[in-house]
Amino acid sequence: MAQKPNIPKGTRDFGPIEMARRNYIFQTIRSVFRLYGYEQIETPSMELMSTLMGKYGEEGDKLLFRIQNSGDKANEAPEKGLRYDLTVPFARYVVQHRDELQFPFRRYQIQPVWRADRPQKGRYREFYQCDVDAIGTDSLTNELELIQIVEEVYRRLGVRVSLHLNNRKVLAGIAEVIGQADKLVDITVAIDKLDKIGAEGVNKELQERGLSESAIDKLQPILNMAGDNDQKLNTIAEVLSASEIGCKGVEELREVFRLCHVSGVKLDIDLDLTLARGLNYYTGAIFEVKALDVQIGSITGGGRYDNLTGIFGLPNVSGVGISFGADRIYDVLSELSLYPDDMLDKTQVLMVTFGYDELDYALSVAKELRSEGINTEVYPEPAKMKKQMGYADQKQIPFVAIIGGDEMAQHKVMLKNMLTGNQQLVTIEELKSSIQK
Repeated sequence: MAQKPNIPKGTRDFGPIEMARRNYIFQTIRSVFRLYGYEQIETPSMELMSTLMGKYGEEGDKLLFRIQNSGDKANEAPEKGLRYDLTVPFARYVVQHRDELQFPFRRYQIQPVWRADRPQKGRYREFYQCDVDAIGTDSLTNELELIQIVEEVYRRLGVRVSLHLNNRKVLAGIAEVIGQADKLVDITVAIDKLDKIGAEGVNKELQERGLSESAIDKLQPILNMAGDNDQKLNTIAEVLSASEIGCKGVEELREVFRLCHVSGVKLDIDLDLTLARGLNYYTGAIFEVKALDVQIGSITGGGRYDNLTGIFGLPNVSGVGISFGADRIYDVLSELSLYPDDMLDKTQVLMVTFGYDELDYALSVAKELRSEGINTEVYPEPAKMKKQMGYADQKQIPFVAIIGGDEMAQHKVMLKNMLTGNQQLVTIEELKSSIQK
């Protein structure tokens, strides 16, 4: 009995329509990245496990895909794994290629990543990320630029979004003033789940992670802080007045908001003091973007990392980046029916023939049409006319060029408009102009 074909859980096939939609997303994002002067790189799908381990926190490490058979002899090569994100491989790339790069280095990268997660709506084991990073500068104008990129990408896609902003220095200050500075990672991992498990769930996890009851009590006003961005900043500035790192975080947040104001950013930006972004390597600003009209979780996220390259031997190189989750964006656009009608780059004309001599002639005509940038198909054999026309109809090809003996003798074709049903005998030049209208 033949085995029923299937694919691994958490992965998807994409047919022509899906690929056209995905390419629309990629092309939109890529065009905005280029607009701001970022250059494209790619890194391997697999990295050494020593590169990946310890960069994403305890929970992230558990989601790494290990490669059991990498083609090397047993015990003779380091263990490898599929990349978890594009940021850590980027840091490794920067260190390896530092002598070839001009700093600050601005790169974008559009590639798949893999996580051994539990598949569910909007969460896959294989998915694409579209990353943009600037490294080699600690200027907060880069944070502004990432916010502008977010604004422009979603304006072009037609998606209403809000950007949530926080700073890991503020979180470090909070941990310090509640007397739990050594528990920063535990605090950030827990409060990052506030949207998923609620305040009660966060408090329970904080307790399980060893925070004292008094420390958890001190966190409650912060978890429930309200007001506009200025009010929140003023309140948290008072709370963190005794924390040097906390005050630095507040100062950076104020500057980012100032830059957004003077640059005319219209994007809805919310200072969210519960935003933590669970990745351990963030040290400054952290971002998260959510769609306003679809319940799906974050569709873009990122932040600043001051010393990620230091892990690989190049200390004190600050970077900041943001990642667009292409698969979640795909689901958002699908749910909101936001794909343009003319997105699919379809065949514009199909050449159909009555015989093999006419087929030879059709091949030469097709070559001429393609040289003019006209998407042209030739039906591969002179089958029954009903079959050839049915093929054009099924594929929604707008024009059919019919070639019989008479048409070939006159160096013409019978052009049929599949939408109106009209047909006329035309020269090749007339054929080109009719399709290109």
